[in-house]
Amino acid sequence: MTLIAEQGFSATTVDEIAERAGVAKGTVYYNFKNKNELFEELLRHGVGLLTASLQTAADETAKRGGTSVEALDAMVRAGLAFIDRYPAFTQLYVAELWRTNRAWQSTLLVVRQRAVAVVEKVLQEGIEGGELSREIDIPLTAAALVGMVLVAALDWQAFQPERSIDDVHSALSLLLHGRVGGS
Repeated sequence: MTLIAEQGFSATTVDEIAERAGVAKGTVYYNFKNKNELFEELLRHGVGLLTASLQTAADETAKRGGTSVEALDAMVRAGLAFIDRYPAFTQLYVAELWRTNRAWQSTLLVVRQRAVAVVEKVLQEGIEGGELSREIDIPLTAAALVGMVLVAALDWQAFQPERSIDDVHSALSLLLHGRVGGS
């Protein structure tokens, strides 16, 4: 993933992928029929890790009796931590969201929906529990929250690397809790 993020998908060869992975080129082709399939699996794996970290954050909040907003806040933190740990994956994932002519576009949409669905579930539970407004558009709000974390984290990493994850989380937490406006 890092190699493709550094050079771009088209410029990266299977030989380079095998060399970076420390395996023979034949091993790559034994496991994947081509570079597109390898990339699709990398997308599935990366978004699977993100989805699992979001779900863990929501589950842990629920276990300790936290609110839906606290679960969403924990998910924001988990998303930031994921992006901090896997910056090359995040950069590539966001870049690929904008490209519509790739062979793996349908895979990208499916795995994106899995991550967004975790947030949608917490929003739905918050509405059903009376914590959140029934006026919330669940799919759009979930996508906006995921997008907020992705964009803020990319900005943090690219333009404000001196900030800590706590700084970034605090700023996003204020947005989530609706405390941006003056009193």
